[in-house]
Amino acid sequence: ICIKDMAALLSPFYADQLVRRLKEEISVPLQLHCHYIGGLAPMTYLKAIEAGIDVIDTATVPLAFGNSQPATEMIVTALIGTPYDTQLDLEKLFRMAKYFEGVRRETGHDRGVTSLTHMQVYSHQVPGGMISNLESQLKEQNALERLPEVLEEIPVVRAEVGFPPLVTPMSQIVGTQAVLNVLSGKRWHIVPDEMKEYLRGHYGAAPGPVSQEILLRVLDGEQPVDCRPAELIQETVALFEEQIGGLARCEEDVLSYALFPQTARAYLERHRLGPESDVFGRHDHYIKQFPAQAMSAATGDRVQQILAMVDESDVDEVTVEEGDLRITVRKSTVGGGQELSPAAEPVTAPSRAAAAPGDEADGHHVVRSPMVGTFYRAASPGAPPFVEVGDQVSMGQTLCILEAMKLMNELTADVDGVIRKIGAQDGQPVEYGQMLFAIETA
Repeated sequence: ICIKDMAALLSPFYADQLVRRLKEEISVPLQLHCHYIGGLAPMTYLKAIEAGIDVIDTATVPLAFGNSQPATEMIVTALIGTPYDTQLDLEKLFRMAKYFEGVRRETGHDRGVTSLTHMQVYSHQVPGGMISNLESQLKEQNALERLPEVLEEIPVVRAEVGFPPLVTPMSQIVGTQAVLNVLSGKRWHIVPDEMKEYLRGHYGAAPGPVSQEILLRVLDGEQPVDCRPAELIQETVALFEEQIGGLARCEEDVLSYALFPQTARAYLERHRLGPESDVFGRHDHYIKQFPAQAMSAATGDRVQQILAMVDESDVDEVTVEEGDLRITVRKSTVGGGQELSPAAEPVTAPSRAAAAPGDEADGHHVVRSPMVGTFYRAASPGAPPFVEVGDQVSMGQTLCILEAMKLMNELTADVDGVIRKIGAQDGQPVEYGQMLFAIETA
């Protein structure tokens, strides 16, 4: 049994009481999972250990603290010489930590810290994983400074939809709705499909009463289901396996596609290196090599010879080609001395304008993107587009789906008219304010 403290609100003495009481009643192993956030977790872990907890969750130090778990190295050191000594080798732990410190830097992830916003968890009670998602979402929308407003909006949204527990997936659904309410300036103007499904009852009954005003606004008179939601499912695993085909390497991939068809397909198309590479970063991007190591031994020897020749001569640059491999050795001056360094060939970035056709609306009514996200013209891969150029549309009709903050958001027409231009390509990212559709009004 795992006690999961996502919001880092479990205090040391309550943890002691909880673990001791559970140990009196059950014989199965007990595990404790605390996020660091405000800083209680290490103390909570120590009291839980004294009370008899069997397993605690920690993270290697480059990935610890903040919204993550306490550092493994910290807890291991705290227990040395006690009856609870883990016997783990600190030197080996630090070697692993150095590796993941490189991964953290390469991937641009910030180090975990505890800020005032994190400490306020004792007030707003938003789980750490949810805070990190909110920060990521707001950074994506260039609106990180509005995090305090979102944290104030979350309890309001949660109350309106019947106080669902802030755990996955409801933490993401409630949090994203709060972000959309704040950023759009119009509460409940944009509602993700997942929130609509929750209000329809497809996630089960809400723990508390749901605002009738919200139900009417979002569902437009549609009544929530009054049966077990699973009874309404018509899709089968076999159907999803057929649709995703060879992109799925395991059952989890199939289930991911079933839950998030657009996102999962795009992810699986990009990640075919296997779990060792996808999860742990164990590929050439992190395991550094000199360019010569990617070539044949003979070519590598030639490169070394050329390096020596360039160093002793007035030649500034030499290029070596072998098959599809091309390496340029360039002599550069740093701090008054000379340094030889392999230089990658420059790659010309594609034009941004070329990726987003249809910037001009020719005087027609413009529907712009209300957020940064990914533009989808259809409800699922292989499905027909919601609209085509020349289609007649009515106010409230779905034009596209914008995937933002890991949720799908339907964008609807705000006027009646005819589609004259579509300003984005299917599956491509769009910016805030970018023209998506030009509609000729009647």
